[in-house]
Amino acid sequence: MKKERSNIQLSSYDDIFGGNDYESTKSEASGDAVVEIPLSDLHPFKDHPFKVRDDEEMAKTVESVKEYGVLQPAIVRADESGGYELISGHRRYRASELAGKEALPCIVKELDDDAATILMVDSNLQREEILPSERAFAFKMKLEAIRHQGERVDLVTSDETTCRQVGDKLKAADALGQDVGESGRQIQRYIRLTNLRPELLEMVDNKAIGFNPAVELSYLNEAQQNDLLAAIAYSQAIPSLSQAQRIKKLALNGEITQEGMNIILSEEKKSELDRVTLKNDVLKKYFPKSYTPKQMEETIIKLLDQWQKKRSRDMSL
Repeated sequence: MKKERSNIQLSSYDDIFGGNDYESTKSEASGDAVVEIPLSDLHPFKDHPFKVRDDEEMAKTVESVKEYGVLQPAIVRADESGGYELISGHRRYRASELAGKEALPCIVKELDDDAATILMVDSNLQREEILPSERAFAFKMKLEAIRHQGERVDLVTSDETTCRQVGDKLKAADALGQDVGESGRQIQRYIRLTNLRPELLEMVDNKAIGFNPAVELSYLNEAQQNDLLAAIAYSQAIPSLSQAQRIKKLALNGEITQEGMNIILSEEKKSELDRVTLKNDVLKKYFPKSYTPKQMEETIIKLLDQWQKKRSRDMSL
């Protein structure tokens, strides 16, 4: 049985404060009514793209909630199936849970799906640290909402649909880019990441795969991405940008196999060819045990300088 949500009327402050089940106040900043809603009546926004992590920052937030309460109300909207959907305030909700609170101060808004999506994305994009996957799905959700709003307002004939869809897509991406300080082209590149398998997208979030190679690899279909994951495991190597571009080109032509990916990923990258690595265990046998890596490096440079000078003198004789 669906849970009936409590009857909250937002017509006036007096009505809310005097006649509802939830304790209400006024938000000084916005003038909106603030109601204390039980945590059990709240649920996350559908397909919320931003991760809520129980990390060090969350621990600090929990301590703050325990001491001062939640100072910034969450924003929610009533759900037809009962309860309230969080639009902004998922971390505050989690912190309240961990702090042992029973309710969360909220502002209830009347928003359709598109307006709610745009507000949810905008409120979360203000955070300092956002993972590439979070940006990718957030940009995709907001872009679709913007385009949907435009379609409702600006209807076109069937003959114009294809051209308008392309133009509207570019305009919407440019508009979204202006809001977040990115170009429309970069917005579209981020959205391409949503085509990656979760395992590959996690590598992007962990900075194992760079953003630019990831965009190239997003053009691979699901089967090709599965082959890529197997090739990465086989070769114990991550594709560089040039390797990702080659794999993409072959994949789009249907000319790539897992074996071919194995060969490409097993190649020495230019960065590896240009780098000489001396393992610490090898160096230690030539230096006193008390030497630090920095001291070993300085000594090696001095010896190389002396060797170069001697070599120059010998060649001049």
